[in-house]
Amino acid sequence: MSKYALITGASRGIGYAIAKQLARSGYNLYLTCLNSGDILNSYSKELAAQYGISCTPYVCDMGNWDDVRTLFDEITDLDVLINNAGVSYVGLLSEMPPEDWHRLIAVNVDSLFYTGKLSIPIMLKKHSGKIINISSVWGNVGASMEVAYSASKGAINSFTKALAKELAPSNIQVNAIACGVIDTDMNRCFSAQDMETLREEIPADRIGQPDEVAQLVLSILNAPSYMTGQVITLDGGWI
Repeated sequence: MSKYALITGASRGIGYAIAKQLARSGYNLYLTCLNSGDILNSYSKELAAQYGISCTPYVCDMGNWDDVRTLFDEITDLDVLINNAGVSYVGLLSEMPPEDWHRLIAVNVDSLFYTGKLSIPIMLKKHSGKIINISSVWGNVGASMEVAYSASKGAINSFTKALAKELAPSNIQVNAIACGVIDTDMNRCFSAQDMETLREEIPADRIGQPDEVAQLVLSILNAPSYMTGQVITLDGGWI
């Protein structure tokens, strides 16, 4: 039977890689982004043609309730929800504008409430479903100069564990991936020297790749249903 997956923030980086991995595995896809609609439209057509699946792109602000509610007006069937959309902020907390704080929390945390609230009833009808939240090692240990980002990822981890307990009786599994340093545009704010310093700190002696996150997503989707409420670290042994 055909399965349907929603992947947020799918126009680049980790979401882009997850979309390809799931398309290759036969999932029909709903993909979202906010600022790269043309890229997402083109990518959706490419995936549909290459893998023979349906792939529908949406320009959607995942931190906006009205946008997400409109998105779900178009979604009638859903087996998998991948909450990947996110933003970061690097700088001293004392210098962070309140509007940047609220925006980061909206995209990184509020979005999980919005997508969960709207996807869970669909999954309950089928008595099955998988929710995977893309988190960060900073949600486990925190990072100087990234307090807001760390706080949002810590919230994602707690959200994951709590929702997993709530939905386990309904055969809906909720897990998260705590990513280390992954080669994405989010890290372009760091200099080449900064990235080299990070690489030297990682026992695996390299930066992680989006495809590796996508592979782990697929592994979680294929894992026994008894695995739920887990925050799985993917960081090359770094933290």
